[in-house]
Amino acid sequence: MKENEVLCRSRAEHHTLTEAELETIGLRNEAPSTSLSTKIQKIRCSGSTAKSLLFKFFPILKWLPRYPVKDWLLGDIISGFSVGIMHLPQGLAYALLAGLPPVIGLYSAFYPVLLYFFFGTSRHISVGPFAIISVMIGSVTDSLEPSGKYMEAVNGTNVTIVNETLRDAARVELVGALAFLVGIFQIALGLLQFGFVATYLSEPLVRGYTTAASIQVLISQLKYVFGVTVKEYAGPLSIIYTFLEVCSKLPNTNVGTLVTSLVAMVSILLVKLLNDKIGKKLPIPIPIELLTIIISTVISYFAKLNENFGISIVGEIPSGMRPPQAPKVHYFEKVVGNAFAIAMVSYVIAISLGKIFALKHGYKVDSNQELIALGLSNFVGSFFQCYSISCSMSRSLVQESTGGNSQVAALVSCLILLVTILKIGALFEQLPKAILASIIIVNLKGMFKQFRDIRMLWRSNVTDLLIWVVTFIATIVLNLDMGLGVAVAFSLLTVIFRTQMPHYSILGQVSTTDVYRDVAEYQKAEEIPGVKIFRSSATIYFANADLYAEALKKKCGFDVDRLVEKKKKALKKKQKKDKKEAKKAKIKTVCDSGSNNLAFVNIDMEARPQEQGNDTAATAANGSVTDLAPQTQSQPQPSGKPTLHSLGLKKPPLHSLILDLTPVNFVDTVCIKTFKNIFKDFQEIEVDVFLVGCHASVITQLERGNFFSQTITKQHLFPSVHDAVTYVTRNRGESLPQTVTDNNATKM
Repeated sequence: MKENEVLCRSRAEHHTLTEAELETIGLRNEAPSTSLSTKIQKIRCSGSTAKSLLFKFFPILKWLPRYPVKDWLLGDIISGFSVGIMHLPQGLAYALLAGLPPVIGLYSAFYPVLLYFFFGTSRHISVGPFAIISVMIGSVTDSLEPSGKYMEAVNGTNVTIVNETLRDAARVELVGALAFLVGIFQIALGLLQFGFVATYLSEPLVRGYTTAASIQVLISQLKYVFGVTVKEYAGPLSIIYTFLEVCSKLPNTNVGTLVTSLVAMVSILLVKLLNDKIGKKLPIPIPIELLTIIISTVISYFAKLNENFGISIVGEIPSGMRPPQAPKVHYFEKVVGNAFAIAMVSYVIAISLGKIFALKHGYKVDSNQELIALGLSNFVGSFFQCYSISCSMSRSLVQESTGGNSQVAALVSCLILLVTILKIGALFEQLPKAILASIIIVNLKGMFKQFRDIRMLWRSNVTDLLIWVVTFIATIVLNLDMGLGVAVAFSLLTVIFRTQMPHYSILGQVSTTDVYRDVAEYQKAEEIPGVKIFRSSATIYFANADLYAEALKKKCGFDVDRLVEKKKKALKKKQKKDKKEAKKAKIKTVCDSGSNNLAFVNIDMEARPQEQGNDTAATAANGSVTDLAPQTQSQPQPSGKPTLHSLGLKKPPLHSLILDLTPVNFVDTVCIKTFKNIFKDFQEIEVDVFLVGCHASVITQLERGNFFSQTITKQHLFPSVHDAVTYVTRNRGESLPQTVTDNNATKM
């Protein structure tokens, strides 16, 4: 019956409902329990649950049985062959970038890719060595295992040379420990469903970071291009010191090395431009990197470039697989920070490219499973002397554009690398390092194009531009690991800064519609007389709650705090005045009693209950009773709470305040306290306050925060601004409806 009455009343009032009435009609459910025991009870183990978990952690079980052999196999074979050809030069080059023996790059292009085939959810990305990750690893190897640590004197001379065998062995152990920790971090975050952490690395941040990293890659390869020897620097400003030293040693340039580099770079760049124009007409792009490596190796072997011209070559490349070995634990403490930074950057790059291809081809990638897949690739690879991997943009584009439809293409590329490692890797021992440096530099072309972001962000969003620039400068100055930390911290600070400076607006009704917009932006938006509708563009929490309250009072058009203070002073003055009048009245009563010579009156104790009435009696110390005049006769009680008018104060220009909380998606204890103070201050000056547009989760948080009371009820909450305005204008001069006592309507 109560529900029907409320429903009929709402229809008669054009569906103007308070939150209390809405909960009565809609039968709002109780807020779910958040206790640990309740959550444990929800955990159920069944065959279907186990099957779904198995398919989730082993995606290959889901897609491989449904693999359309006739439609996809040929495209995957061609794509895998193309990617495998790219893996070979990039693996050798990126290992050099990481300061490692070239064969380690081939291992890193084999084992992790094989693992991703089983656990990855993207069908098109090509995981393996990547330039940005390689240079991050290179900064670690240069810092912890510098060449200067392994200088040895030549027998019988004062000349010292680097013992590259000992240095490379130590660096391989170092990067193995680093890859192990990277894998642990990624697996742990994936199992804990922390795939969303990538959202904290925004696109401007990632692009600014990769642009700065590409500059570091370029500078690190200049010594191979010019054929000069430079010191290995680590820490802040290391890349700047390296660049300055390279410039100072330009007079010592090895002409043969420089000519080799320039010829290789021009050839690779021209063929890449040709691939961009006629690549669609070719079954596979021209493998210019592989051709360059083969041709330069042949020339180097027959022309004896190392002996005759002093051109540095790759050197020994062992054939065959190495047995697994456990990572060296003593490195963990030294590289744990770098490991977390590499884990985040490699994941962000991989998931970004994965989502791009998934959107293009109509499937989904699981962000948490991608973390697990990359983590397992790094974790298992660390036992086989691999370094940390990510996803290469150039290889991924080739894998997708040449007809690749699944990770079967990655399996084909693994077979090509396996043959190379076992049989033909040693043939590249005479390969000049300048060729690998040229391949790396030319492949940075796409990264350098990201400088165009500056102009675009300047026009679209200055805050994003600041994130890009700060990330770029911090990465260049502080190196890759510390630069990433500074970039993330600055990015989060901009979020806090934005919430502390939201757009506050006063809303008005647009013509005769039920739409309310900012009166400063819409000429036809007019304020409702006596009503202020206030909105903040950001959610309200501890960082901006005080700013919200200050902006609200400022937008009201009068000094709220001053009026509250005046009322308190007037009340205090009135209380003193009433106290004096009461004291005078009491003295007058006593004087009148004395003039009438009133004495003590004996009272019949048995008859007293019937004769006492509303009079009061006081018992003296000797047991006699003194008859006192009732207090209501000598001091009349006020009929109600003093008003502004009765205190001689001017009423404010509004009678109702509506707070639009539509943008608010959560409230904390500070926000709830702020709202309570707002209600208290405005009710003190006879202004009714209403909240509108509260989400269900916000109402639940208000209930749990003990926001509702006898003075603040759900009758003060409305689903929309128009409902509140309709109620206020219709009931002007009337008191608020009484709180609905139904439990569903008044959950506290």
